[in-house]
Amino acid sequence: MKKTGLLVLVLATAAWAQSTGTNAEAPQNTIPTFESVPMERVQTPTYADLYCSGFISRATLPDANYIAGGLETPSTTKFTRGDIVYLFGTGYSLGAEYEIIRAVRDLDKYEMYPGQKKLLKETGQPYAEIGRVKIIDTRHRAAIARIEFACDGVNTGDTAIPFAEKQLVNFHPPVRFDRFLPITNQLSGRIVMGKDFDSQLGNGQKVYINVGANQGVKVGDFFRATRSYEADLQDPVDSLSFNAAQSEDTQMKPATVEPNMLTRSYGPVIHVRDLPRRAVGEIVIIGVTPTTATGMIVFSMETVNAGDDVELDQVNDASNN
Repeated sequence: MKKTGLLVLVLATAAWAQSTGTNAEAPQNTIPTFESVPMERVQTPTYADLYCSGFISRATLPDANYIAGGLETPSTTKFTRGDIVYLFGTGYSLGAEYEIIRAVRDLDKYEMYPGQKKLLKETGQPYAEIGRVKIIDTRHRAAIARIEFACDGVNTGDTAIPFAEKQLVNFHPPVRFDRFLPITNQLSGRIVMGKDFDSQLGNGQKVYINVGANQGVKVGDFFRATRSYEADLQDPVDSLSFNAAQSEDTQMKPATVEPNMLTRSYGPVIHVRDLPRRAVGEIVIIGVTPTTATGMIVFSMETVNAGDDVELDQVNDASNN
């Protein structure tokens, strides 16, 4: 048993040593630990990840072509792969493929972070990607199509736009994820919202950020999601903790967190803005518009939140080449 344990330790040490190559070196002035500079092991997006993630577009997409019903109308209201559907509009040709999308809105008026509604309005209109159809008959006023792929149930009124193949994502080998990397001069933006209006997200889930092709973002780029402790000050729930007791009752000079104006300070004052920001996850870009990008979380140390900042990860991007 002891020999087996020793062998495992030797193999683990060897693996650690091998991982400290060009793409996996720990930053200078940093002692590499699994807590501060862990190894990333990312997952590759599937076909469904690429074609079902949705996007935000600042330009409103034309909606003159749309689903008018299906073979089982009106008893069936949602159609899926293999079903026959009818499309109204113009320009259809036999054999052509169309992507089915849906403009969506958030029924929940609660803001997940301060200014979310304003930022989303400035960023554009969210769209869900529903599926893909192929035109099989154009002899009627309504074109007839077969659903070739479905992410969700296709509904009457969903928009049809010409289908375009999406670029595959190439992945880098495992590298170190610097959890406490200081602010750099790389391109930065913000997570405006998550797919399906989710606010707390993890591995495999999709997010929309407010920088895109106009800023040089391309499919395959990696962004790190970061969060400062000042963000907690802006959260109506998390901010309450700053007014809670931070020390033991017997402590002679208890520390006080800077925003706490209710407690007189006899000890050190902690300035929240001076605490290091932390990276909470890694995002790969799987789709871009001129002003926005769709990303998939491929590695996370904790929950990635709507409202988190994002920053182009040059190290991971370089290791892709």
